[in-house]
Amino acid sequence: MSGSDGVRPPGVGVYRLLNNNVVVMVDGEGRERVLMGRGIGFQLKHDGVVDPAKVEKTFVLDKAGDSDGAQRVLAEAPYPLVQAVLKAVDLAERDLGRDLGRRLPLAVIDHVQYVLERLDQGVRIPSTSMPELRILHPDESRAAERMAASISASLERDLPPEEGVFLTMHLLNATRDEPNGTAALLFRRVQHVVKTVEAGLGASLDTSRPDYARFILHVRFLLQRLVERSMLAGGDSSFFEFAKQRYPRAYEIAERVKAYVLEATRSTLTDEEVLYLIVHIERLSVSLGLSEATGIDRVGEA
Repeated sequence: MSGSDGVRPPGVGVYRLLNNNVVVMVDGEGRERVLMGRGIGFQLKHDGVVDPAKVEKTFVLDKAGDSDGAQRVLAEAPYPLVQAVLKAVDLAERDLGRDLGRRLPLAVIDHVQYVLERLDQGVRIPSTSMPELRILHPDESRAAERMAASISASLERDLPPEEGVFLTMHLLNATRDEPNGTAALLFRRVQHVVKTVEAGLGASLDTSRPDYARFILHVRFLLQRLVERSMLAGGDSSFFEFAKQRYPRAYEIAERVKAYVLEATRSTLTDEEVLYLIVHIERLSVSLGLSEATGIDRVGEA
């Protein structure tokens, strides 16, 4: 998202009025350019001229297919909401040290407007915390929390706490270059592994404990190793056999994870990978008071 600095509409252009604060022009290269500023559309209706000094934000629409959706969002959204989101996106770009592209502000405007409309109707979107996000993507999560706080302050409206989660997902979509939603797919698989472990232990994991953070990071790197075909493998199977016998419940859960990974990725975990899963699962079990086992720290981190 770029500001109006150095970018001014030419004297001649094809203009389309979206509302009193947003117009669309066709620039000298034939691109549709959105101009935003309080009252610029009102002025255009009267004398057909846009005052460059009133242009607060401008950006080029990428494709014809995106143009209709973008114009709909900008035409329907109240301008204070547009301003609040643009301010929050600028904040996130400074926090993350990168340009977040044109689609992010449009997606966030659309999302926040939907949330506010639902709240006005007395409808609350189901809450979700997704603590794994904060561990796997700490920078984006912090930036998203600051975005939510900024939007809330600008609009003088309390947004639901879970907005930090939704905004984090929007930031990930904007900052990840992997094809076909790789980051989102990896996150869903991590979540599935967590659910498998919780089902096996019959308890919810304590997301505030260091053991939980270590486990989440381990699973993430395990799944990345599958993609990179660099799974852990060792020649000595003695400790795997010991762990298999010493921690049967953790081993059984690790085998369920192994079965899920095979189904999801068509890759079979090595005994070494399963061993480290056993170690992490047993540590989680101990931290929850579900195991009397000791000596688990003999195995290092993977």
